[in-house]
Amino acid sequence: MNRLKSYLITILGCAMTGAAVSLFYLPNKIVNGGVSGVSTICYHIFGFEPGVTYFVINVLLLLIALMALGKTFIAKTVFGAGLLSVFVQLFSYLPPVTDNIILATIFGAALYGSGIGLCFAAGASTGGTDILGRLVQCKLPHFPIGKVLLAVDGTIIVVSLILFHNVELALFGILTLFISTFAIDFIIRKLNVSKLAFVVSVKGEEIAQKLVSTSPRGVTVVNTTGAYTKEEGRMLVCALKESEIPQFQAKILEIDKNAFIIFSESTQIVGNGFYVYR
Repeated sequence: MNRLKSYLITILGCAMTGAAVSLFYLPNKIVNGGVSGVSTICYHIFGFEPGVTYFVINVLLLLIALMALGKTFIAKTVFGAGLLSVFVQLFSYLPPVTDNIILATIFGAALYGSGIGLCFAAGASTGGTDILGRLVQCKLPHFPIGKVLLAVDGTIIVVSLILFHNVELALFGILTLFISTFAIDFIIRKLNVSKLAFVVSVKGEEIAQKLVSTSPRGVTVVNTTGAYTKEEGRMLVCALKESEIPQFQAKILEIDKNAFIIFSESTQIVGNGFYVYR
């Protein structure tokens, strides 16, 4: 992923996350854990500006992480966390999208998770519990980080229950965790999905030369024999992105209109030309 595209995706992701916090979570007292949950509590209990709370917490966590984590991670986190703090504060001046807590929970969590997913895909960090997770991973590499973050988020939701005295708000907070986590996983999984193309043709070598000379993707040629016809042929195997399929297919049919093409979905491809999003 080139640097400009990475920054643009990070900006979009932070904007979506900031909008979810300020336009859906804060007005409806929805606490979903993490720094957004703490900022929601501080806003309604102490009147602290949400953007300021985001900034202060992330600065404290970064100071702790400065010695344990590399400069690259710190730089990306400063950029992502700072950008998110700005968006949270800017969107807080706008009126809430809805005062219906069910709609706020569903759409807010979907927007929040999608934004975080885009930031992760761009290799950025929005700070907060992500820093805590990296610290735990640094000190205890074999310890399940997911359980640590779940414990932190659960603790924040319990604190919101104690302070707000509202069981329903706590339950909505748990629901946002599930929805936002699903959204994050969906974004990452969708970005990692690629296609495997299997092409069977008597003109396999000619097609392979065409693809190699006009495409950045590599092609593997496998000798084949038809079980019924006993005819010798070539099967081409090629990994490509979904957006490349139409052009890929057109090149093949241009040479052999009778080519047999099979497209199979791959959840992840590791290798030259393919970036793995985590």
